[in-house]
Order: sequence, then structure tokens, then C-alpha cells
Amino acid sequence: MTAVAVTTALDFTHLVRLTDDTGLFEHARFATVRREHGYCTDDVARGLLVTSREPDPSPVVLRLAETYLTFLAHAQDGNGAFHNRLGHDRRWSDEPGLGDWWGRAVWGLGTAAARSAAPWIRREALGVFMLGATRRSPAVHAMAYAGLGAAEVLRADPSNTVAATLLRDAAAAVGGPAEDPLWPWPREQLTYGNASLAEVVVAAGHLLRDDALLAGGLRMLRWLHGVQESGGRLSVVAATGWRRDGPRERYDQQPIEVAALADAAATATAATGQRYWDLVVRQAAGWFHGDNDGGAAMWDPLTGGGFDGLTPDGPNLNQGAESTLALLSTMQVATGR
Repeated sequence: MTAVAVTTALDFTHLVRLTDDTGLFEHARFATVRREHGYCTDDVARGLLVTSREPDPSPVVLRLAETYLTFLAHAQDGNGAFHNRLGHDRRWSDEPGLGDWWGRAVWGLGTAAARSAAPWIRREALGVFMLGATRRSPAVHAMAYAGLGAAEVLRADPSNTVAATLLRDAAAAVGGPAEDPLWPWPREQLTYGNASLAEVVVAAGHLLRDDALLAGGLRMLRWLHGVQESGGRLSVVAATGWRRDGPRERYDQQPIEVAALADAAATATAATGQRYWDLVVRQAAGWFHGDNDGGAAMWDPLTGGGFDGLTPDGPNLNQGAESTLALLSTMQVATGR
């Protein structure tokens, strides 16, 4: 595996560019915001997660976190569900629901409640988290994301039974590894955010002191890393997914898959102390710096933005919220945040 040097100072310039006093814009054309697409809870939640991970945030980063928290509190209804899409006209275009955006909102809120440097953000985030954590989604990815938020809260407060119950339910929704050693994944297809499914099982096994659960999650994660490694570098499952015994496309590779693997590897390191997982994190950082199938850097040092995907022709040069946050998230993990 290739070791890549990363700096401890992260560049939030493009995240600031994508944010106004309401929230975080979803899309950009190159580095220019596309306001017509509005905001989505999915990305705002990712933004709260990343800004809350900073151990010594600048006033600018704290302001970003406060903006994202306010957005999520406004997006939540009285029953713990969340709207997902807000237009630039400040009108919701959907009804509150329990899709992936609910899970990501709970994840971001749990991270803010556990890790924000600002006490007022921790307090408010915990209140919004606790209401959201009472709900359950039929969608496995949504449950996995929410479970990761619960894991953050549980690390900070092991007595929080709401978080513990959500984490256990999330791991159960994902399920354990299949018996086939060639395809131990609990589903017939790898789709998106794959590493998050294994991560929540690892986190549940570790924090709930369930050795069998932990072993199953680690088995899933190690296999997932193995099938996404090529020649010592990451070659993550493309946006089209990969069905068992089916063809696998090499492109388009999405930054979110790399970030999810980095997060999961960090969780595995905390659970096991095994240096293997540290090397996986280095691979993830390396992917953004050009150690990938295209040999191309996946971020723009002039803007601080992350490129939207790796295509057969090189990077997709648009620098939207999801890809920029994936870049920042991965570099946070690589620098020990």
C-alpha cells in the first residue's frame, strides 16, 4: 500500500463557497454554485458531521456547523422524520420521511452531539438527535447511517439507552456475513455507501461488547476492502454497482465510496488496534491524491473542492458538496481526527 503524506490543516474554502446563511448547496458547475438545484438534508448532514469533527475549529468552521445544525433542526418534523429537499426559494419540495437523508441527519447530529467543540452545538444537536433516533427506517442504508450517529453518541455517553437501542437495531437491519467465503456480503449486490454497512456492524460489536457481531462486521469489511483493492491502490465499486456473478464496471468511481471505506477502517482500528486498517486509510487518502485507476488527483488545490467522480476520461471536474465533503472527511480520518 502506498503511504501518502497529508497536512493537518484542511482547506474549508470550497465548503464556505457552497454555503449561504440557509444551508449547503448540493451542486456546482466546476467550482461555481448551482443555486437552482437548492439544498438537501443529505449533504447538510454530511457538512455537520465534517465540521463537528474538527478538534479546534476556526470561527468560520464553527459558523458552518451552526448553519448546518439550524438547517437540520428546521428540516425535522415533530415525529423525528426529516424533509430532504429545500429550494433556493426556501420552500420544501417534499414531505418529511425516513430515507437515507433521515439516517444521515441522525449521523451528523450524533457526531455534533458527541464531538463538537461548541457546548451549545452539542446540546442542541443532542436534542434533535434524540427525537430522530426514536424512528426506524425500512431502508438498510438509512438504518446504517443512523446507527453510526448512535455510535458517536454512545462513545460519548455509554449510558444513553436510546443510542444503544438504535445501534443494535441498525446492525440487525444490515445483518451478518453470508456463509459463502467468496461472497460473504449479506446482500447479492454492492451498491453505494457499502463500507458504512460493515462499519455499523463493527461499531455495534465493539460498543455493545458483542464479540460475534464484531467478528462478523470485520469479516465483511476485510472482504469489501479486498475486492476494492487493485495493485496496492483502491479501485472502488462504480456508481453502477456490482451484482454477484455479474460484470463489474471500473468507472464512474465516486468519492463517497472512498470516504466510507476510510471511516469504516478508522472504526475497525479503534475496535481492534490492528495496523492493517491504518494502511487502508492511507490508501483512501492516496486515492484523492492520484493513487487511483486514472492516475489523477481528485481535488483542486486552487479551490479546495473535491471532484465529483473518476470517469474513463479522468476526473469529473464539477465540485459539488458530496465530493468535497468526502475529500475533507477522508483527510480528517487520515490526520487522526
